Amino acid sequence: MGLQLYNSLTRRKEEFKPLEEGRVGIYVCGPTVYGHAHLGHAKSYVSFDILVRYLRYLGYSVTYVQNITDVGHLTDDADEGEDKLVVAAKKEKKHPMALAEYYTRSYFEDMDLLNCVRPDISPRATGHIIEQIELVKVLLEKGYAYEVNGSVYFEVAKFPDYGKLSGRNVDDMIAGARVEVSPDKKAPADFALWKKAEPNHIMQWPSPWGPGFPGWHLECSVMSMKYLGKTIDIHGGGLENQFPHHDYEIAQSEAANGVQFVRTWIHNNMITVDSQKMGKSLNNFITLKQAFSGAHERLTRGYEPLSVRQLILNSHYRSPLDFSDAALFAAQSGYQKITGAVKAVRKRMGTAAQGEADKKVAEQLKQLREKFETAMNDDLNTSVALSVLFELVRLAQKLLKDSSTNVGTLNLVNVLFDRLGGEVLGIVKAEYPEPAGLDEKRFNQLVDIVVGIRDKARKNGDFETSDAMRAKLEASGIELHDGPQGTQWSIIETEP
Repeated sequence: MGLQLYNSLTRRKEEFKPLEEGRVGIYVCGPTVYGHAHLGHAKSYVSFDILVRYLRYLGYSVTYVQNITDVGHLTDDADEGEDKLVVAAKKEKKHPMALAEYYTRSYFEDMDLLNCVRPDISPRATGHIIEQIELVKVLLEKGYAYEVNGSVYFEVAKFPDYGKLSGRNVDDMIAGARVEVSPDKKAPADFALWKKAEPNHIMQWPSPWGPGFPGWHLECSVMSMKYLGKTIDIHGGGLENQFPHHDYEIAQSEAANGVQFVRTWIHNNMITVDSQKMGKSLNNFITLKQAFSGAHERLTRGYEPLSVRQLILNSHYRSPLDFSDAALFAAQSGYQKITGAVKAVRKRMGTAAQGEADKKVAEQLKQLREKFETAMNDDLNTSVALSVLFELVRLAQKLLKDSSTNVGTLNLVNVLFDRLGGEVLGIVKAEYPEPAGLDEKRFNQLVDIVVGIRDKARKNGDFETSDAMRAKLEASGIELHDGPQGTQWSIIETEP
């Protein structure tokens, strides 16, 4: 069975076949950079990182595009309110573009720590204003859009397939509207392609309709088409983006080009906290920096970034993942178990006897690889794939207990760890550097601390502890000199 992916458009699993044999174009909605990335972002971008990694594992040449939204994303996620970048910039007393630069760097720092492969192309909305204006012109010329008082709207009544992705009809959309409808619109469901900017609006550009800025939805159509063509293989994003964002993308793209916009739509589910979506708007989010450092009231400690990645892999990308400190602790324990096994195998390879790989073990490894691929081919079932990696850990531990296990056998195990755990799942590192040794300054500080504790015990009359600590320090090559002014220490000189 080949790779089966759940297509949100057809609402079923389908065998994946790209438009061009051997090549895949993927566009994923990237972050709106007005704050640090949180665990919800990790769920999304680790999920699509797995997709990209697995397609490459299968031998596809993948072009991965993930945008940066630095203008146009309004506070109600539709057509009204203020630009989220502008709101955050006012709060932090920074220029919106300075804010965008800061949080873009922060985002990529966090993604690097999660071991997400960098997109091949990371286009920015502000870098494609000309192309967005040109798309609006096309939609006006074809009669799908209209201009009112410097703003341009898409007329949904002209596009019969509107809402085919989310399954909502126009009446449902109007009933579910969260804001007062603009009087400029012909119909409540029409959406903005270009918004008129007031004179004091910082983020604005000249256009045929006057100074303004693009709608949030326009950028993804423009950038995906520019880098991947009018029809793309896969478009990904969070489940919450099906409506309105992706419905709007389909309408404006297919109206402009007259061809199918996306062949396979993939949506990841969310991380929840107490069964409620984690998000900035609800103020219940935990940033990745907080997760890594432990600086949050819901966390009892800081966690290794790849433990966070492992937590996400424990669930299917289309299933919600309820966050808890206990779940993250369990993920870290599992990650450390895998890491320990990989390190042990590699260390043993340096001392094991030479020899050909054991045929029985080679067959076991082949079966594990096939089981892993079956899980991944079933709509990227990472939870089952991860369980296969733990089977590999148990096999490795068994082989390590056998003194006759040779280098050839261990090398096969190591290669499978690298391919499945590293190349696909991204939780096995190519190298694990040894911890750096203490420099002289830190060594001296550490000895001073220990000597100070021992000196306090001596002054309190706890001579049993004091003498025991002296003996252990001397055994480590450190000699103590007690005196009226306290205790001094020196390194015991050894014969050359």
